[in-house]
Amino acid sequence: MPTPCHDLHCHSTASDGTLAPAAVVRRAATRGVDVLALTDHDATAGLAEAAAEARRTGLGFVPGIELSVTWSHQTVHIVGLGIDPADPDLAAGTARLREFRDWRAAEIARRLEKHGIPGALEGARRFCKGAILSRTHFARFLVEEGHARDVRQVFRRYLVKGKPGHVPGQWASLEEALGWIRGAGGLAVIAHPARYRFSATRLRQLLGAFRELGGAGLEVVSGSHSHDDSLRMAHLARQFGLLASAGSDFHGPENAWYELGRLPALPEGCRPLWHSPAWQAATGLRPVAEAS
Repeated sequence: MPTPCHDLHCHSTASDGTLAPAAVVRRAATRGVDVLALTDHDATAGLAEAAAEARRTGLGFVPGIELSVTWSHQTVHIVGLGIDPADPDLAAGTARLREFRDWRAAEIARRLEKHGIPGALEGARRFCKGAILSRTHFARFLVEEGHARDVRQVFRRYLVKGKPGHVPGQWASLEEALGWIRGAGGLAVIAHPARYRFSATRLRQLLGAFRELGGAGLEVVSGSHSHDDSLRMAHLARQFGLLASAGSDFHGPENAWYELGRLPALPEGCRPLWHSPAWQAATGLRPVAEAS
């Protein structure tokens, strides 16, 4: 019997994805995904639609979120899996983050206009289908206007530290984010850890702080990780006693390198998140190791 495919990190139009939540679920089902988590940025608005479609298709579904965190003056993303989207503390916390996103969007547009690119706020809104106006929407506008060949190049030229449209984030603290996730009954996972520009020492400090606050897992396999990245993250997960997770970070079919279900197996020696009793407690899905 083939090993079930768990894709525990993806996005819909509820944040910066290009497919509606139900369409994400349908695509996952056709791509061989057995268990899917929808993890939109700082938003749970797409979960009900996705869950209903998952019931219709028979796909295992996990309600999730990807929270924006400021740690050591850098932005880190924490995925929450198996959350209750109605939890009041989580709802209040994400509302605060979305308010900051609204301010940041206006500030990005102001800085781009100062750099000679007018109309960025209205242009980004044309690409936004939900309540979250993200840097990705600005990137799509800038590609459309011919300022870069693709979204990746936009980020490098305009939206990262030291570039014209960069606005520093003032997000949740690590302690707040893990408190919201755990209070909502979920498991906290550090998203795409190899992407952060931390020294080896600083990354280890992040993992230690995360573990002390009750963090459960590390995204060992990610759409943005190379094979060597995954091996390195697997070693760190073992060293810090963290469970291993996997997610494509799918945002839409136009980003073929982040496709749903396009995930290599976890490296040997990992303890998969979905093998643990904590997984069943948070998601209601049986640990795979116990499935018949």
